[in-house]
Amino acid sequence: MLTHMNIGRTETVPGVRTTASPRAYVMRERAEQVEHTRRSALVACAELAYEVPLAALTLARVAERAGVSVQTLLRQFGSREGLLDAAHEWGVREVLAERPADPGDLDASFDALMTHYEARGDGVLLLLGQESFEPRARLVTERGRQLHRDWVGTVFAPWLDVARDPEALWDELVVVTDVYAWKLLRRDRGMDAAWTARRMRALVDAVLAATTPAVVHD
Repeated sequence: MLTHMNIGRTETVPGVRTTASPRAYVMRERAEQVEHTRRSALVACAELAYEVPLAALTLARVAERAGVSVQTLLRQFGSREGLLDAAHEWGVREVLAERPADPGDLDASFDALMTHYEARGDGVLLLLGQESFEPRARLVTERGRQLHRDWVGTVFAPWLDVARDPEALWDELVVVTDVYAWKLLRRDRGMDAAWTARRMRALVDAVLAATTPAVVHD
């Protein structure tokens, strides 16, 4: 016999592979379903934050987008505020993944930034438009500004390290790579994505050339 059954206990013979119990399978399936539901809610909440004012981002709207009930959201997150907090943290991780900062590959890092703006730029602008009267929008945008400044500091570290005035260069690079620079070209001027990227990259190159000595890479 592979196992010897005692009262309320199963002993497994060492070295013999046994099949998971039905109860373990059910528990794993439930855990996977809970995780799937949670992710669907976070994605739905983040998407809506880029589409509608935060005041209109209700649990009912998120539930409809995620294909779940409001009660399910409350069980998962406790409240609307809990959901928004979780969606914010999830969104930060997504942004960091979309915008890799590689000081050894400016081209790839810059291209990733442009792709990020194409996907999320309009939503970020919607949030920025609310920050003067919506505390949560201000929380999100302030963190976003810091993330962008950190991105610039990492990507352009080789130039900042040799700049005559690193702080001034850092500020200038933040400006020419900011979402508002993207908006001026992409939305206000009506340029396509490729031309917008070219113009922004030209600004970056001009700032680097004017404020730092040549940086030689191995």
